Amino acid sequence: MTRTLRLELLGKPIRVSEVAPGMVETEFSLVRFGGDEEKAARVYEGTNPLTAEDVADAIAYVVTRPPHVDVDYLSIKPTDQATARDVHRR
Repeated sequence: MTRTLRLELLGKPIRVSEVAPGMVETEFSLVRFGGDEEKAARVYEGTNPLTAEDVADAIAYVVTRPPHVDVDYLSIKPTDQATARDVHRR
C-alpha cells in the first residue's frame, strides 16, 4: 500500500514512510491471551524485546528528516530477533 501511495503522490510535497517494528513488549500479548498474564509474559521470556520508546524514537527520526528526505522503509528489531519466527532466547 505504501508503494502505491508513494507513486500516487510523486511530485507532491508529501513523504510516505513505513516503520516496521519487530518484537515489541506491549500489552498486546495480554489482550491476545485474554488477560492471561503468565501466558503473555512467556512471549517475551528469555529475550530483550524492543520497548514502545524504542519504536517512538525510530518514528521521531523518520519524521524529523529534512523535507527533501523520505525514509522509505525502516525495519527495527531487537538484536534477539532475526525474523518474525527466529528469536534467540536465553
